[in-house]
Amino acid sequence: MQRRAFVARLAALSAGGLWIPAARALWRRPVFTSYPFTLGVASGDPAPHGVVLWTRLAPDPLRGGGMPPEGVEVGWEVATDDQLRRIVKRGTTVASPDFGHSVHVEVEGLEPDRTYWYRFHAGAETSAIGRTRTTPAAAAATERLRFAFASCQHYEYGYYTAYRHMAEEDLDLVFHLGDYIYEYQGDASRVRIHTGNEIQSLDEYRNRYALYKTDPDLQAAHAAFPWVVTWDDHEVDNDYAGAVSENRDPAEAFLERRAAAYQAYYEHMPLRRAAVPHGPFAQMYRGVEFGTLAGFSVLDTRQYRSDQPCEQRVAPLCPAALDRAQTILGAEQERWLWDRLSRSRTRWNVLAQQVLMVQADTVTGPDRGYSMDKWNGYVAERNRVLGGLRDRRVANPVVLTGDNHNNWVSDLKADFADERSPAVATEFAGTSVSSGGDGVDLAPWASGVLSENPHVKFLNSQRGYVSCEVTPRAWQSDYRIVEYISQPGAPLKTRASFVVEDGRPGPVPA
Repeated sequence: MQRRAFVARLAALSAGGLWIPAARALWRRPVFTSYPFTLGVASGDPAPHGVVLWTRLAPDPLRGGGMPPEGVEVGWEVATDDQLRRIVKRGTTVASPDFGHSVHVEVEGLEPDRTYWYRFHAGAETSAIGRTRTTPAAAAATERLRFAFASCQHYEYGYYTAYRHMAEEDLDLVFHLGDYIYEYQGDASRVRIHTGNEIQSLDEYRNRYALYKTDPDLQAAHAAFPWVVTWDDHEVDNDYAGAVSENRDPAEAFLERRAAAYQAYYEHMPLRRAAVPHGPFAQMYRGVEFGTLAGFSVLDTRQYRSDQPCEQRVAPLCPAALDRAQTILGAEQERWLWDRLSRSRTRWNVLAQQVLMVQADTVTGPDRGYSMDKWNGYVAERNRVLGGLRDRRVANPVVLTGDNHNNWVSDLKADFADERSPAVATEFAGTSVSSGGDGVDLAPWASGVLSENPHVKFLNSQRGYVSCEVTPRAWQSDYRIVEYISQPGAPLKTRASFVVEDGRPGPVPA
């Protein structure tokens, strides 16, 4: 859709009731028929003096939540000890039915670079205790950051064992890079089953999130650290691009579906009010700082992108893929990114985003084939980004990526056609938590990719996440894997580790 038509339709959807005011009635002394905090607690988008606290009241989580159509008063408290004896902040808020009785508290007035614990109260019920942490002050000369990133947690394929192990690490925060849920209909042949058909409505998206968030391992990881989240495609529809759905549904109908999906996403994530959706639009790209050590630009590569080019999912680079008008970020987000990077004074500058940026030929032999859903379908914009990182001398650029269900480590070059072209950045791409099943160490196709793409340094197809330690001198990424997810309890292993040294782009084995 042209931008003018898209904006007009967005306004109509917003006026039509998908964006609705807070509930008028209030249930002040609720008595629940069963425990309301079934979806756990979470925190997110940390800052030096504050953080977002999240929960959702859902005594019957898989059937709409089981709440009446009134708002409910919810108390919250934050303490400096894990028994919550030393309370430093407390207050009340309203869990509104208009937002699925979710709670988003933006706590302010905390101390920088400090761990806190929190919980919620509703009626006579009390939530589990969560742990969170503020970031260092903007000018703080920070010496260490430890974080993990993950993506792609298709519930049906197996267990979230990786999250149980992640919760036991000593981390400052977690990044989730998309595919938090999958929209597909249930498949009775899999390990765990989605209920119902492919989801379309707000109620269906809410129930799907509730199913995922009842998982105890996922709850443990949310309760252990603050998360910074962004979405990819399956939070709405596989491979969607802007207002274009996978099956080329009428744009008006798809935008209505996207509005429902975006609202359900906000309802279930620890996001600030700046991310509250208005119809089929939500502001997801944003920055997160960690003192002078690292600045993270969190991107949205779905909402504003052009349709995938070349008519095939995997194809040679056709003229449409090379078109300068082809965009994966959209003009406004690209401008925001360059404004942010031009003002950055951090030692490491990180793009936290969804799909592979590296140019990788995945067809063995003389033919060429590139996945058009990745940055391969948006070559001119990729060249602008990577060339801009080089020409503007952005300090230590690193790209974090999800989506691919495989672990990748790659050099990112301003000119992939020239093998002698130096690396300008490093891409660390993480595998799935569960999507795709148990996985294998080296898939049959991986050897061809490694031999034909010398800028790709590592490939692995097992499940897990990536744990990173960053100092002013070096960045280390440890690829944590579990050998199976079709059963619970798999041990954790570090499959490989790579280091990037300050001032020297390109990964080397640790």
